[in-house]
Amino acid sequence: MGNKKNTILVIEDEKPIRKVFGIALESANHKVVECDNGREGIRLTTSVRPDLILLDLGLPDIDGKEVITAVREWSQVPIIVCSVRNHDEEVIKALSLGADDYITKPFNPDVLLARVLANLRKAVNLEAGDPELTNGTIRMDLVRHEVYINGEKTSFTPKEYELLRYFMINRGKMLTHKQILKDVWGNAHADDVQYLRVYVSQVRDKIEADPTNAIYIITEPGIGYRMENVNSNPNWTHKP
Repeated sequence: MGNKKNTILVIEDEKPIRKVFGIALESANHKVVECDNGREGIRLTTSVRPDLILLDLGLPDIDGKEVITAVREWSQVPIIVCSVRNHDEEVIKALSLGADDYITKPFNPDVLLARVLANLRKAVNLEAGDPELTNGTIRMDLVRHEVYINGEKTSFTPKEYELLRYFMINRGKMLTHKQILKDVWGNAHADDVQYLRVYVSQVRDKIEADPTNAIYIITEPGIGYRMENVNSNPNWTHKP
């Protein structure tokens, strides 16, 4: 399986515009999830956990500004409004409610993609402090969702990627089983310790020179795991 793509949630009631969004975003290697009304958009935000939302304001059930308000009650996911409403008061209101950017229709797809990329970069900067994370021979590009081990691009499943990212952001900290499961998988999996062990083993197989003698992800018996800060190791050899 390939590296995780950024998931973009498109909340737009006009099918031709959704199609334009889809073509542009998929050509830039994003995954697109779409819906045609605001309430479904709010539901998908909680279930899909998109990396960014493209939002129309003129929706058939509720105004797009209500979507912004609802999402901002619990999430800081980047929201780009894309609307025919070009009055200053509409733009100011949407931004004041928590939208990150505002594009008026009709729009240039290249400009749209540039705004999407800029807001994705801003989001990872806010969360991790840098669009790239490095530790020893591991380098993660948080915008492109790519992982390089000893300079070699390495394939991770989406959940393996999220787990490695979590460890990288929290390196040096002792993390309990329950804490990791809750933050990476959600409350429903908070007690699935064996489930976590399987994924940690899979990640170790990809990042460790010798998974049986791990130097990155260390087991804290009976507690959880800790990712060590590791100096670059010139003797690391990637397994075929």
